[in-house]
Amino acid sequence: MKLLVLSVLLAVCNGNPVPTIPGDNSYYVEGESRYIWMPDGEGVPHLVDLQEPVDQMVLNSRNGANNQYWLFTRQNPTSPQILVHNNINSVRNSNYAAHRGLKVIVHGWNSNGNTQMNPLITSAFLAVQDVNVIVVDWRQLANTGYNTAASGVPGVGQFLGNFLQWLINNAGGNWNNVHLVGFSLGAHIVGNAGRQAGGRPSRVTGLDPAGPTWGGNPNALNRNAGRFVEAIHTDGGLLGIMNSIADADFYPNGGRNPQPGCWISTCSHGRATELFASSVRQSNRFAGSRCPNIWEAELSTCHGDILHMGNGVINKSGSGLFALRTGNAWPF
Repeated sequence: MKLLVLSVLLAVCNGNPVPTIPGDNSYYVEGESRYIWMPDGEGVPHLVDLQEPVDQMVLNSRNGANNQYWLFTRQNPTSPQILVHNNINSVRNSNYAAHRGLKVIVHGWNSNGNTQMNPLITSAFLAVQDVNVIVVDWRQLANTGYNTAASGVPGVGQFLGNFLQWLINNAGGNWNNVHLVGFSLGAHIVGNAGRQAGGRPSRVTGLDPAGPTWGGNPNALNRNAGRFVEAIHTDGGLLGIMNSIADADFYPNGGRNPQPGCWISTCSHGRATELFASSVRQSNRFAGSRCPNIWEAELSTCHGDILHMGNGVINKSGSGLFALRTGNAWPF
């Protein structure tokens, strides 16, 4: 208890006050603040110390080798079948079908394969397309300290990239039909996975890619992850990255907190997953207008060419910054 009090006093003395209102990040200054509230997979805020040391023992024992790959199809839309890397029988005994498209979904920090975003996006894909959906569960590392989990992101992504190469090489499939989708830290995981696979995925979608510790990070999601890479920014400058990092970057409602209908700041981060799921169910729901610069994207004063945000179209293409407005409740 004395150590906790001492650390709090030191933080205050060093200009890093410890916030006391759960979910309130109004004080946060990107690149300067030590503490920030981050939501878990169910939206519950947790206080994160961005200067917390990485736990190397945990990192070494809970790396990407612990990834689990849960397959969902229209034959098993709610009960996962576990695919095991280098175990071809796990694939042959499943409903995986090489002729179908492949959607891969990766959760963020303090979450798991059952976290709300996974069934939300999985059910959206299966409602409109007969595809294989693989949910990546990396909970063993994701449910550790933020800095430790973030440090393990490249390895988790590399293991995922290797698994996808093995799957397609041994069970069949077509890289032109592969779409990777990741939220927060998961966005950077799919970025690493796509690069590990030589940029062969047809499409990569980053849902509010995690911001803290990721500015200028070479392991962050970038344009080399796939043929077409997009990012949907909903909490830029706080829990998400604000700068353009993809071929097409979308800034719904300015790309920042608060998103419409959000009453605590941590809500805006997860809104990207909901907007994406809604866009999959109705491909043309969100029409983004191209912007000449990020300032106009933030103001939503753009009137350029239209590119639809999100959706499940595998051969999607386009480039630039795009702004749009949405509603405050599902389907937005």
